[in-house]
Amino acid sequence: MSLLTLLPFIVLIGAMFLMTRSAKKKQQQAVDMRNQMQPGSGIRTIGGIYATVKEVNEDTVLVDAGPGVELLFAKNAIGAVLSDDEYNRVVHGIEHDLKSDADLVPDDASSLTETDDSAADAGADDKAVDLGKKDAADEPAGDDAPAGDTPAAEAKTDAEPKKTDGDSEAK
Repeated sequence: MSLLTLLPFIVLIGAMFLMTRSAKKKQQQAVDMRNQMQPGSGIRTIGGIYATVKEVNEDTVLVDAGPGVELLFAKNAIGAVLSDDEYNRVVHGIEHDLKSDADLVPDDASSLTETDDSAADAGADDKAVDLGKKDAADEPAGDDAPAGDTPAAEAKTDAEPKKTDGDSEAK
């Protein structure tokens, strides 16, 4: 057998070795995480229950899930040991004090597009904004005005139906 024939098998065995090595590494990290649990630590189970550790035994963990609710879990059912900040944020809704208000995302997008002055102006007058084309009658007539800008032309433009804001009768 030549080396070229054995090459796919060597690559396959190498890939399997690397996958099992990374899986063993993750398992060891999980075991270390579970071994550092102490009474008072905040945890999340693999089922998504957040609780506080009361007692750690060899294979089991007694947790306090709420007032008067104590649960007994197998150690391998603990999904994560949480930091105090993360546990308080999830369970009690307490944000970290060092966060600035500038990092908060507003509830609506209108505050992202308006400045403080334009927001005050928009709230003061609720007039409809005309986004259509300007008529020739709206522009001031001067010496350089086109010949069609006569009072008869203005009357003609008023007689034509104007565009609405999208409310049409045919739907």
